[in-house]
Amino acid sequence: MKTLLNTLLACALLVLLICPAVQAADLENTLYLELKDGRVVIEMRPDLAPAHVARIKELARMKFYDGIVFHRVIDGFMAQTGDPTGTGRGGSGKHLPQEFSEAPFDRGTVGMARAAAPDSADSQFFICFAPAHFLDGDYTVWGQVTSGMEYVDKIKKGSGQNGLVRDPDKIITLRVAADVQE
Repeated sequence: MKTLLNTLLACALLVLLICPAVQAADLENTLYLELKDGRVVIEMRPDLAPAHVARIKELARMKFYDGIVFHRVIDGFMAQTGDPTGTGRGGSGKHLPQEFSEAPFDRGTVGMARAAAPDSADSQFFICFAPAHFLDGDYTVWGQVTSGMEYVDKIKKGSGQNGLVRDPDKIITLRVAADVQE
C-alpha cells in the first residue's frame, strides 16, 4: 500500500512539473476577454511576439478594447476585432513591426490583423475558429485561447465573403489577468 501511494504521489508531482495546463498561469501574460456568453482566457506569447504582446497589454490596461465590436466574423475561419470605428479600417494609431514566427494558426490561435504591408498591424486582432495554416509565417501569432473557446464559437457570424457583421457582438472587457482582483 505504501509503495502504491508513493508511486501515485510521484506521478502527480511529475504531471505538475511537465504539464503546462496544470501549472499556475503567468497572470502578467494572460488576458481575460469577457464576451456576452462568458470568459475567454488567452495565454499571450511574448516569446513569439514581444512587441505585439506589450502593445496589447498597454491597450488592455487603457481599456481601449472595451465595447469594441467583432466587425468581421467568418464562420469556419476567424472572428476579428480591435477597430474602434467598427469598420475594419481603424486602429489605435500605432503601427507595429511584424513578428512572424513558425507558430501555426490552429484553432484558438490569436493573431494580429494587418493591411497588405507586413509592418501595418495596429490594434486589430483575430481568433481562429479552425486551423488556418495558409496564414502561417505571414501574420503575427501573439496568443492562444486556453479556455472559453466555446464562447468564441458563439460570436455572431457575418455574411458574404468579407464576413462583415450587422449588429455585431462586442467585447465587454479585455483585461490583463494580473490586474483583475477576483
